Amino acid sequence: MKRITVLDAGALGDDLDLSRFGAFGKLTVYRETTAQNAAEHLAGAQIAILNKVRLTSEILARATDLELICETATGFDNIDLAYCRAHGIAVCNVVGYSTQCVAQLTVSMVLSLMTKLETFGAYVRSGAYSRSGIANRLTPVFHEIAGKTWGIIGYGNIGRQVAKVADALGCRVLVHKRTSISERECVSLEEICRKSDILSVHTPLNEETANLLDAAHIAMMKPTAIVVNVARGAVTDEAALAAAIKEGRLGGLGVDVYSKEPFPTDHPFYAIKSDPNVILTPHMAWGAYETRMRLLEELEENIRSFLAKGVRNRVDLQ
Repeated sequence: MKRITVLDAGALGDDLDLSRFGAFGKLTVYRETTAQNAAEHLAGAQIAILNKVRLTSEILARATDLELICETATGFDNIDLAYCRAHGIAVCNVVGYSTQCVAQLTVSMVLSLMTKLETFGAYVRSGAYSRSGIANRLTPVFHEIAGKTWGIIGYGNIGRQVAKVADALGCRVLVHKRTSISERECVSLEEICRKSDILSVHTPLNEETANLLDAAHIAMMKPTAIVVNVARGAVTDEAALAAAIKEGRLGGLGVDVYSKEPFPTDHPFYAIKSDPNVILTPHMAWGAYETRMRLLEELEENIRSFLAKGVRNRVDLQ
């Protein structure tokens, strides 16, 4: 029987029952784990389950019994994969579990920003509509989404699902990805920035994509364009995005992910968090109840495969 440790159960939601993992051995669950106590929490564990905890080489070097790390996400940039490979620690992620949920938030942000829902809703909630004596309010001006160009950076499972919805809404879809595909109109990063009325980001964070949407590319965009990032905060230049909103060089911004989470008061987005053209959410795009239940089922399969000498979702072997 293995010793299984869940490092940050709080990040998975308080409504989930994690006792199912006790079927694999002795289970210890921590609500949260910090850099300071990570090694202590990992002591004696053969299997670690985590979501946001950063496992550096220094922390992993003290986890001498560790055999398997189960990332409860698709992205695994919080784990020192090179160290794991060099020291025979298996690493599994979960692929495809959150496609519908992340696409849902992406589209929700776009529709809300395009339709100015926050501004119109606030007008009614404040009582101003009732006092106005006028049946309609049509300012700020808003636009139909049909006929607009929707650019998608990154065309994995989530990018593909977003593209399907964009098609259904009557948008022209442009795609930027490393390898062109015949099924979509693929363009350069420069072209997608210049032409997009809506630009959503769905690429993983790695050395190639860090700061991909930088200040120079943001400056190429239409002043009416909407940017939505549900990938990783560091894929974009957050300061440049905030500056573009402040200066009226972007029409709207929706973000669910940040280079530091939660973002502190000195983060560029803190100053624009109440802007009516901005929607900032607390890294919740992946977290619908059905999505998280699917995630737990996938985790069980990953552990079961590892114990049977399988390689299911082994990212350390890539």
